[in-house]
Amino acid sequence: MKNRDVGFWVLQGPGWLLLLYLIYAQAITAINYDLGVAMGTQEPAEQITEVGVAFWYGFAFGDLVVYLPFLALGLIGHGFRRYWGTIILSAALGITAYWPVVSLAAVVAARDASAWRLPNETTYWIVLPLITIWGAWGLWYLLNQHRNSARHQVSRGITENIDPDQD
Repeated sequence: MKNRDVGFWVLQGPGWLLLLYLIYAQAITAINYDLGVAMGTQEPAEQITEVGVAFWYGFAFGDLVVYLPFLALGLIGHGFRRYWGTIILSAALGITAYWPVVSLAAVVAARDASAWRLPNETTYWIVLPLITIWGAWGLWYLLNQHRNSARHQVSRGITENIDPDQD
């Protein structure tokens, strides 16, 4: 684990925690929404309407088939310093910065809708902005990591035949 800066751990640590949480909260829900409700990771139709259930289920299914594989493969590849890992992790971090904003916008837009009764929005307003900030910071970190790597290679006189999977 040579040359791992603090940023590497700030990206990897929360990334793995987020992945584990999303497997628990979203992957299970994508397979069985009612089980997600029983586990307390999703809201029941009585609180958010059938349209709300369809919306949150759509996010859970999208997470299962796209976001979770990208996040897992990206974290693994980045951890092994593979160029493909950085690319895939960047895609996952873009999703990470985006989805909390969409979720908060939906919560605000539905606030006055009939039959929409979230018991407490506070958790949404605490957790989701932090996830967006982490995702955006992660993109910035990966971009700077790539720039610094390219500068290092140029300063060593390596300007062609650069293999991105090499240190």
